[in-house]
Amino acid sequence: MTVEMTRARFEELVEEALDLLPEDFMHAMNNVVVLVEDRNDQEPSLLGLYQGIALTERNSDYGGTLPDHIFIYRDAILDICQTEEDVVEEVVVTVLHEVAHHFGVDDAKLHELGWG
Repeated sequence: MTVEMTRARFEELVEEALDLLPEDFMHAMNNVVVLVEDRNDQEPSLLGLYQGIALTERNSDYGGTLPDHIFIYRDAILDICQTEEDVVEEVVVTVLHEVAHHFGVDDAKLHELGWG
């Protein structure tokens, strides 16, 4: 049974997860927007997605570029959770995972660190 949660509450959890980032990281996040969507159309079970050019990949040619996007997929997360506490935990893991991609950390390293 999936957890029921309003979109407003879910968005609040995403904001709270972002607030867990150290201040230095928040200041270093550059040209990126975090969005809550219901699902990814191509991969409906995907929990989150980073689209953009990681900070470690940007060079002197980077400029005038549209913002990177971090998508957090509400319905996919709710589908795998049994309790609101599960949702809170999964949102934190997913947000931090996608933010790490913005900083250039790949999936292999994230799995090694337990944030896969």
